[in-house]
Amino acid sequence: MEFILEPWHWFVLGFLLIISELILPAFAALWFGIGAIMVGILYFLFPMLSTTTQLVTWIILSILCTIAWFKFIKPLSKDKTKAGLSREATVGQVGMVIQTNLELGQIKVRFPIPVLGNAEWICRSRSDVQVGDRVRVIDIMGNDLIVQAHSYNDN
Repeated sequence: MEFILEPWHWFVLGFLLIISELILPAFAALWFGIGAIMVGILYFLFPMLSTTTQLVTWIILSILCTIAWFKFIKPLSKDKTKAGLSREATVGQVGMVIQTNLELGQIKVRFPIPVLGNAEWICRSRSDVQVGDRVRVIDIMGNDLIVQAHSYNDN
């Protein structure tokens, strides 16, 4: 008795691979699952496909899905935080003063994109600022961000 692949075999394999992605730490089974579902659709539309053609098609589609992920889709989901980046990436970031009159003349600044992993920072200001003013990071001294008033004309 010879085993004959049916379209539903490919659908089941595809869904099992996609569901296994919940268990596996790698992000690879998803693309093989999508490839299997695509082969199931092709086999349903063209029932004359041989088993060898189905397997080769599955391998090719899985590789193409993986390449498409890394080349086109993953770059769209870049991490917009500045966590782990160097001093040069932090200097120049602009935020808004949300609190003044803290200890030692410090101010609290909120950045639109987290800087060094945090959206709000206690900063030291080199100029007089009020709540609502925009400030730009000009230096990092120890654990403190040094800021100064920022106008839209500054680059």
